[in-house]
Amino acid sequence: MPVKFGTSGWRSVIADEFTFANVEKVTSAILAELVSEGRSGSTLIVAHDSRFMGEAFSTVAANIAAAKGYRVLRCTGPTPTPTVAHAIRANNAIGGINFTASHNPPEYQGIKFSTADGAPALPEITTRIEANYASNTVVSDANGGEIAGHDPRPAYLDDLRSKVKLDLIASAGGKFVYDPLWGTGRGYLDKILRDAGVEVDTLHDWRDVTFGGQPPEPGEEHVGELRRAVIENGYKLGIATDGDGDRFGVIDSDGTFIAPNKFIALLADYLYESRGWHLGLARSVATSHQIDRVAKSRGVELHETPVGFKYIGELIIKDQLILGGEESAGLSIRGHYPEKDGLIACLLAAEMVAARGATIGEQLEALYKRDGRLESGRIGVKLTPEVAAKLKEKLAEDPSEIAGRAVRSINRLDGVKFLFGDDRWMLMRPSGTEPMVRIYAEAADADEVNALMEAGRSYLLS
Repeated sequence: MPVKFGTSGWRSVIADEFTFANVEKVTSAILAELVSEGRSGSTLIVAHDSRFMGEAFSTVAANIAAAKGYRVLRCTGPTPTPTVAHAIRANNAIGGINFTASHNPPEYQGIKFSTADGAPALPEITTRIEANYASNTVVSDANGGEIAGHDPRPAYLDDLRSKVKLDLIASAGGKFVYDPLWGTGRGYLDKILRDAGVEVDTLHDWRDVTFGGQPPEPGEEHVGELRRAVIENGYKLGIATDGDGDRFGVIDSDGTFIAPNKFIALLADYLYESRGWHLGLARSVATSHQIDRVAKSRGVELHETPVGFKYIGELIIKDQLILGGEESAGLSIRGHYPEKDGLIACLLAAEMVAARGATIGEQLEALYKRDGRLESGRIGVKLTPEVAAKLKEKLAEDPSEIAGRAVRSINRLDGVKFLFGDDRWMLMRPSGTEPMVRIYAEAADADEVNALMEAGRSYLLS
């Protein structure tokens, strides 16, 4: 069966497709790509998250790379994906092989390949890796390879300290609660806050490869314990990260879950205000247009990208952005890495509350008063062969109306996005991480959002 790199690497079920044999082949395919670029014998980062067998799979990759002449810096212990990005850049590595399935259910494992800039590999690179895998391309062994243990945490945390106003968070007082969801954020996000003198309690502060029997995703349906802790104990803010630390979750002081779409727009506005940056903002095609309204109010350019943070990462590298974000709870900021970082997102949430002296909810109401309010939603349809065939047909159609709503324009940047006017839209696209079709919608009214999503489902299945 062919290996396919999605929006953030190759992911599959352990002992089904994700086997030692396939790990060997994918690692060899990645090294063949590096050799074809003339990048043999250089430093390579190898890491893993807190999933089952992460250490064993990363050992296989490290041994193969060392045998091919690479100097392997193997990260000690489960490592957040943004920390891997920093390690690549800090050690002038040619890239990184990271064993992670991010927020996927616990039965999954994955391999993510990042390039020398710390960004997820672009499609033109992963396509060649897939071809190398299919053709069993193997590079010759070489001398000079070695494996050295590497602790990337101190340097990464020092970098975060230079980008977040931790002294402001500490001086404002209040107590925070953090839920790493048994993932790699443990000992990272809570440590940096405590080191700064900030009071923080940690939930699920141990490794559990089953993630409590749920996907390690900081979405509203998976952070119930965090929400209860905030309400019952009067925390100033509840913050969470996913299994590999690249996604964030935020619970306001009253227990309200703050949707990533809303948080990204609010944080973009705060960074413009607090940092004095006059650059653009970026969002994926599936992300709320609330950030478009912030860009308009602040007089900055808005960039729209396909889904997949690698596209926003390119704009970060070019220093064109204040912030770039995706509705799936990923963001990065100016001067940071071209990779999602849930840890800096949570730290900036705490800074924003401290600096403005207002809850997230209060700040959002002020934003809506200025820019107006948009509501958004997302549903999934299982990607059966029949649905896949229908999706292909629908992507090619040019309907003039859907469920009685006139289609003003169609955006095919990624999937098919129907724009109905008045900031109402509906998008259909296959997920890059799970076997389903995502249907997204946005409007000023929550009932209209639900109606648009159901209209999208009916349109897809008709």
